[in-house]
Amino acid sequence: MLQFNLNRTLEILERTPVVLENLLFGLSEEWLYNNEGEKTWSPYDVLGHLIVGEKTDWLVRVKIILKSDDKHFRPFDRFAQFNEEDDREIGEMLEEFKTLRFQNLQELKAFHLSESDLKQTGIHPEFGTVTLSQLITTWGVHDLGHIGQISRVMAFQHKNEVGPWISYLGILKK
Repeated sequence: MLQFNLNRTLEILERTPVVLENLLFGLSEEWLYNNEGEKTWSPYDVLGHLIVGEKTDWLVRVKIILKSDDKHFRPFDRFAQFNEEDDREIGEMLEEFKTLRFQNLQELKAFHLSESDLKQTGIHPEFGTVTLSQLITTWGVHDLGHIGQISRVMAFQHKNEVGPWISYLGILKK
């Protein structure tokens, strides 16, 4: 298991927009808009969720920890992407995510975080006291989880077509 290291986490956070662009740009609508059933998300929905997070969650909370007298985080609306425009092209969304992520990481790096900064805390509405290092680690793991989710949702689209190989395809087992 890895211990927190800002540079290692940045390796993931910096690559996520490129991974998603390579995975999603130019795909047919069936890949982008299909999901795993009722109350599940499509790759398009996941990308919308990531964009909302870049606008309202991660860096906002970093700033609360580092700069605010009130350390309480506002609750994050995990479904806010469904209140956004539905008709944007995937390329436009990927570009927006890439731009927002770049800007957020530039701002994060500009803090020149020290070990004592990483130990500073905020107050999560559900979990209580959390450290800056936990928040940043979660940001990276959150990205990996959603990359995995997108891959799983896409694989699910062929669940009935793989025949007996399904027994070897762990991604299709829930």
